[in-house]
Amino acid sequence: MSWMNVEETLRRAETPLFWVGAFTVASLTLWLLYRLLSGFRIWVLGNGQLLTPKLGKWAVVTGATDGIGKSYAEELARRGFAMMLISRSQDKLDDVARSLAKEYGVETKTIAVDFGSADIYPKIEAGLTGLEVGVLVNNVGVSYSYPEYFLNIPDLDNFITNMVNVNITSVCQMTRLVLPRMAERSKGIVLNISSASGMYPVPLLTVYSSTKAFVDFFSRGLQEEYRRQGIIVQSVLPFFVATKMTRIRKPTLDKPTPERYVAAELSTVGLQTQTNGYFPHAVMGWLTTKLVPDNLVIFFGARMNRLQRTGYLQRRKLREQRNGTSLKSD
Repeated sequence: MSWMNVEETLRRAETPLFWVGAFTVASLTLWLLYRLLSGFRIWVLGNGQLLTPKLGKWAVVTGATDGIGKSYAEELARRGFAMMLISRSQDKLDDVARSLAKEYGVETKTIAVDFGSADIYPKIEAGLTGLEVGVLVNNVGVSYSYPEYFLNIPDLDNFITNMVNVNITSVCQMTRLVLPRMAERSKGIVLNISSASGMYPVPLLTVYSSTKAFVDFFSRGLQEEYRRQGIIVQSVLPFFVATKMTRIRKPTLDKPTPERYVAAELSTVGLQTQTNGYFPHAVMGWLTTKLVPDNLVIFFGARMNRLQRTGYLQRRKLREQRNGTSLKSD
């Protein structure tokens, strides 16, 4: 009698369970199809026609003389934007400005300032007066010279001030200067260059990682505030790119040249509010945020940086010993 009751219960449950399973499979199939189509739209078709001088004649790029910033300046100039280049070295700014004017026939202006200082923004504001800015690229940034424990960072007080001024204050202040006129015209794009290091804590690069997390949160919050006014604010979180700051000399598939990275990233503007900017980096971002637990990402990040720290300190010690021997022989 008991077995018959169980068998009858299973027969009654068979149809509902079938429909639950069918619904689950259909939902997963639709989700996978949506993700594949979205990925094709972003990484194959792209949205490259969005960034044109119709947004505004001028594009402003900070940290524009090297690496990713220089590549943004070149790509935007190629698309016809007049370029306002802002960085620390006037000589380097002049070189880039001449190159852009010669190569792409665009108007260029420069402002030489040190973003480590907090009193530079009146000078920048004066330089931007009267310019119709369609694109702002907040790219300027500074990192550690080598991975280090917080309390062991040389000249820690000035290190903190400089990193906050360059990585955080610059993003807020430049946006403050440019956003009002974009909002008046109901169009404009702000690209804030964060870092994959801002997606989770990175021990021994803790201050850098934290400042880049601020840039990401600031960008996404600002996007929600102003998207109804026609403004796009995008948070860009690259992994390693072969630049002077990362000290990567040989590009690879997962460590692209700045030119390759920027070309890929600009195709995501208007399609992703938060982007890793480059398909291999997007895969890495998905793996490290969706599949791997945070504590493992933090653990392996700390392990990698401890090894880099040890190697750097050993090499520095050998250099000091060689220099000491050289001085004695002299």
